[in-house]
Amino acid sequence: MILIFCTFAIGGSICGKAGRIILNELFDHKNVGYWLLYVILITLLWPLAVLITSIPLGQFAFFKSYLQKIWGRISGKQSQK
Repeated sequence: MILIFCTFAIGGSICGKAGRIILNELFDHKNVGYWLLYVILITLLWPLAVLITSIPLGQFAFFKSYLQKIWGRISGKQSQK
């Protein structure tokens, strides 16, 4: 359980830092467009950051399953068990 929490924390931190670095290259000032694009970018980067972080922590199988379940809920395709 500790490794799962660490994966969420590290992956989220990496995602936030990467998002800020990318957007600081695109924008001079933090205006409304910056924050809207930041939210979209973080939403797209987070699953990738968590999956990459889960590999060295040995939690890849858990997070792959977790993200598939989340995507199923978003797309309306519930897994049938």
